Amino acid sequence: MTQDFIAAHVIPELERLSAQGLTRRIPDVDRGADKFLMFEGHRLLNLASNNYLGLAGHEELARAASEAALGLGTSSGASRLVTGTYPLYAALEAELAQFKNCQAALVLNSGYAANLAAAALGHSALGVADRNTVVFSDRLNHASIVDAIRLSGAEHARYRHGDLDHLSRLLVANKDWPRKVLVSDSVFSMDGDRADLAGIIERCRDHGVFLILDEAHATGVLGQGRGLAAELGLEREIGLSMGTFSKALGSLGGYLTGRREVVDLLIAKARSFIYTTALPPAVIGANLAALRHVAAHPDLGTRLLAMAWDFRERVQALGFSTEPSSTQIVPVVFGGNAETLAAKEFLMRRGVYAPAIRPPTVPSGTARLRLSLRADLTAQDLDLAVNALADLARESKK
Repeated sequence: MTQDFIAAHVIPELERLSAQGLTRRIPDVDRGADKFLMFEGHRLLNLASNNYLGLAGHEELARAASEAALGLGTSSGASRLVTGTYPLYAALEAELAQFKNCQAALVLNSGYAANLAAAALGHSALGVADRNTVVFSDRLNHASIVDAIRLSGAEHARYRHGDLDHLSRLLVANKDWPRKVLVSDSVFSMDGDRADLAGIIERCRDHGVFLILDEAHATGVLGQGRGLAAELGLEREIGLSMGTFSKALGSLGGYLTGRREVVDLLIAKARSFIYTTALPPAVIGANLAALRHVAAHPDLGTRLLAMAWDFRERVQALGFSTEPSSTQIVPVVFGGNAETLAAKEFLMRRGVYAPAIRPPTVPSGTARLRLSLRADLTAQDLDLAVNALADLARESKK
């Protein structure tokens, strides 16, 4: 029976994906968070990692992780509601709430788990997203947001990316729903552009919509590390804010911040919080050290954004499209899957590692290399990347 199923369903699907250039393999990468990684024995400049501030492996984080592991062991033992909470968690959540200028914070095991708790709502959180609820969502929101909404059982109203006129029409068309929620990324992970947060907030206020903001790619970079809402002075307008420790903060885990009542209800009902073993002490120790480092160095993101602005202009001067990027995420769009994979291989031969992003991660016809800049890049590193792209542009014209 197993062989019959594989022959009838698994192998044909793999063949279909292969014909479209959509199969994937786990790369043989070593030291994938470092500025230079090792790929199949070759040392390459790493423009693939989300380690935006270069904090993964930072001495402060490594020391804090080691001390926590030596003092508290290697496991939390169970979920946080059973045996998994220890003083480091309380310290982290207290400082996180202060950092985000809100009443309370809740740390979860990943950004994905945090979005399941926040946006799946329904039976898992807040009690405001079930069959009596409509959730409005930008079409380019992260997959974890999409999955969370689907799991919630709520009506899913997706508006065209960044199109607030389309959002307004959807809000009017769905005005009679008892409960209305909007979820958006603040920085979109594949295009590197920012949400029109002021415009979104205005529409949420006008239509009585609860706003959840995913700050995963803005955390550590925008608003002195606090995110886009802080940069714009709009923190008080956000119903629930999500962020991660696994990107600019160089560690692991996700978090949700907001009013005390909201966090209390998350603790009571969020399934992705309740039914999983808590993060180990080493991770929480590293998270706390990372948070303190960013709070003490609020200009790290500003320097990174300035670097990205200059880099984008140099890439665009070569004739490449970088889409509407305005952050450290710089897409170089090729369109076709085969063309994008060929560009990835070309850059690797020039000493640069950048991932090829294809559908369904991005819309069909928009395959691209996703270049993630990081604060520890030097002028020489950036020259290496630009020169590799210049060689690619010349090769493409032959």
